[in-house]
Amino acid sequence: MPTYLSFPGDGMQVQYGEGIFLGYRWYDARKIEPLYPFGHGLSYTEFAIETVTAEKERFTDSVTINVTVENKGAYAGKTVVQLYISDMEPDGVGALYIAFEQLKKKLEAEGLFDPRYKKPLPKYPRRIGIITAATGAAIRDMINVSGRRFPLAELVLYPSLVQGDGAPAQLIRGLEVFNSTCPVDVIILGRGGGSLEDLWAFNDEGLARDLFLCPIPIISAVGHETDFTICDFVADLRAPTPSAAAELAVPDCTELSQKLRLYRDT
Repeated sequence: MPTYLSFPGDGMQVQYGEGIFLGYRWYDARKIEPLYPFGHGLSYTEFAIETVTAEKERFTDSVTINVTVENKGAYAGKTVVQLYISDMEPDGVGALYIAFEQLKKKLEAEGLFDPRYKKPLPKYPRRIGIITAATGAAIRDMINVSGRRFPLAELVLYPSLVQGDGAPAQLIRGLEVFNSTCPVDVIILGRGGGSLEDLWAFNDEGLARDLFLCPIPIISAVGHETDFTICDFVADLRAPTPSAAAELAVPDCTELSQKLRLYRDT
């Protein structure tokens, strides 16, 4: 699909085809055909790209970008219009993916994903803190699974937003509560599946750093098996789903009973 650039102030749009903003080719000037010719006999525009090498760190070969262009002079009697890009920003989901990869690279370099910092889970937790939405399939699944496997464990829910601008602050507050006024043995942080935008709260840098500093073992259970967030890499253990997190958090009382009977009989 071609991309359209609005020419500010002069009511003209220009169109460029694929390849102009891919990799090193961003730095090549291209001739592009105008959709709506401006002035007298305008046949093409010269697309002059002025940027810096550092811009390469912000984009990948397959991302669409938004650009800001400046009018450096357009005259009715001329046949050439020059557009200078003054800013480039990734667009849509591509922008989120780039931000995710950049934060992942940054935190990994700081050691937040290092396995040596991962805390072991308690074998027989008495209290399990859950940070998720108060309604929805995720909390119901965790209640059902843990109740079936190990009904002796007490579940403590901190209801939180799991999507939107206010979600990271509430998720962080949940960690603070379980670290202070309501101590637990292990924490499950998670939600059900969704798009990259839906899960974005779990890619918050502040939340990731609080996870890393939390003295209580944390299981990250965000989305489905194919979904990955920054919290998954920082947490002590990643579960592919909220149901799987509940299974990992508690033992199976049926298996424990069988082991006790076997021990007694021998």
